[in-house]
Amino acid sequence: MFYPQEVIEEIRARNNIVDVISGYVHLQKKGASHFGLCPFHNEKSPSFSVSQAKQMYYCFGCGAGGDVIMFLQQYENASFQEAVKMLADRAGIKLPEPEYSEQAKRQESRRAKLLAVNKEAAKYFYYQLRAPHGGQGLAYLRNRKLSEETLHKFGLGFANKTSDDLSKYLIRKGFQDELIKEAGLASFDERSGLHDKFWNRVIFPIQDMNHRVIGFGGRVMGEGTPKYLNSPETPVFDKSRNLYGLNFARSSRKNQFILCEGYMDVITMHQAGFTQAVASLGTAFTPGQASLLKRYAEEVLLAYDSDGAGVKAALRAIGILREAGLTGRVISFAPYKDPDEFIKAEGAEAFERRLTEAENSFFFEIRILSGQFDLKDPAGKTKFHREIAKKLCNFSEEAERANYMEAIAEKYHIGHENLRKLVNSAASQIGLLKPVERPKSGIQSKRTPEDSAKKAQRLLITWLADRPDIYPKIREYITPEDFFDELYKKVAERLFAELEEGKVDPAGMMDLFPEEEQKKEVAGLFHTSIGKIEKKSDAEQALHDIVCNVKRNSYEYYSQRLGTDISALNQVIAGKKALEELNKMHISLD
Repeated sequence: MFYPQEVIEEIRARNNIVDVISGYVHLQKKGASHFGLCPFHNEKSPSFSVSQAKQMYYCFGCGAGGDVIMFLQQYENASFQEAVKMLADRAGIKLPEPEYSEQAKRQESRRAKLLAVNKEAAKYFYYQLRAPHGGQGLAYLRNRKLSEETLHKFGLGFANKTSDDLSKYLIRKGFQDELIKEAGLASFDERSGLHDKFWNRVIFPIQDMNHRVIGFGGRVMGEGTPKYLNSPETPVFDKSRNLYGLNFARSSRKNQFILCEGYMDVITMHQAGFTQAVASLGTAFTPGQASLLKRYAEEVLLAYDSDGAGVKAALRAIGILREAGLTGRVISFAPYKDPDEFIKAEGAEAFERRLTEAENSFFFEIRILSGQFDLKDPAGKTKFHREIAKKLCNFSEEAERANYMEAIAEKYHIGHENLRKLVNSAASQIGLLKPVERPKSGIQSKRTPEDSAKKAQRLLITWLADRPDIYPKIREYITPEDFFDELYKKVAERLFAELEEGKVDPAGMMDLFPEEEQKKEVAGLFHTSIGKIEKKSDAEQALHDIVCNVKRNSYEYYSQRLGTDISALNQVIAGKKALEELNKMHISLD
């Protein structure tokens, strides 16, 4: 599904990026840009810059950047098409009907119908909870200390004891039997005909990140089995790639999630003010769910039950979080079983303290591991130390591994050198990593010539975008060919063409690149800091140095390719001449 380029450009033009982002982030004008706290990572000093002139944003702390469409994609976790639609609606722009293939039309139509039948089912369950025959379900939820506001927020409902109420209701609303079955709301057999999947249960609607109902969970009233029943997977409901409560939690902006085991834990935490809580959907935590969390936060606190099954689930989740690049900590609820019990008994303030005190996930793993060995017996103690060494091998980054090695050696009274030898031995046996080597000096590796060359190119691109009047003074000496990185060159080609026409549109550069990381890099090209320069003469010298550096690096780059690249000869000849002239000239900023 695509929209014409002229439509995208109109949407950008009619949605001032400062106005849009001000609706999400408190911005203050400083110089030519607006600054605020970055919504994509935790920070205390504003490093998030929004430029009205460039219609771009960029965070100097975490590198997030792009245009107004990219901002909504990142903040709202929306697709490109969804972000365009939001901005079109905001500006009162009627979008043209997107074109689909016949197959895509059928798939989209089927998905829309499934979402529609789920929405209608959710409405039905919601009103049944408040009807006379929903009294048992309502009493259960009231007994769990849930407020009316919370019941409404999560759309909680009730499925009647009669096993075909919902099916009859949906058929009356015009939905076909096959669609009701495909949505996982009913089953069919010869003896009973069409009958509801959920009956005599409190209902928890499951929503996607755009608040659309994609499935249901049901808690049985009384002694029936199973205690919790969930919708089967459907074209709109993939359990491994959705999380209960994420539609609310992703907007908490706390840069962390609390991962729970059940619906009630999430709901109780949200009601208590811990709106970053989510839960997996009746299955074990999956890598897909970890990737989903990684979009919004860097840390996950595990709030699993304190029993054996909860500990086992926590250990499994820790490994998945680590693979996804997420930091994990484990919350203790002792002497209570789960977060729901703890909050009801001790309150929100005590729970907040438990979050602060949450245990480092690796220390949690080692503590649980220690319970499997007799540490009073030298043989048991040795086995325990060997197992620690194996776990330390999971850290591929040497600095991180060394830090944990030092902490564990101190915590469990192991000689640091002995532990290091055990780690090296374990590593060589399983071939996972090279032995830890301590640095021989404190000297850090120097920047490569390529890094320095790209820095000069970024500075020149930023300067040209900020001061287009400079371009006529350097156009004879600098060309897009001097930007030898593929992405930089593509941006330079577009920028120089726009400078020739007298109209620069940095935000429009986003359309040249399909990948999110490329778009972020483009945003960085237009936000490279040269620091504060007070004197005009110093600024002119800085600009002169940047232009000369770009040309010199280009000359050296093509010189190295003589003999392998025929076109390089022309670049070398032109580059040498331009360098000689640049070294003699003065570039005025008047």
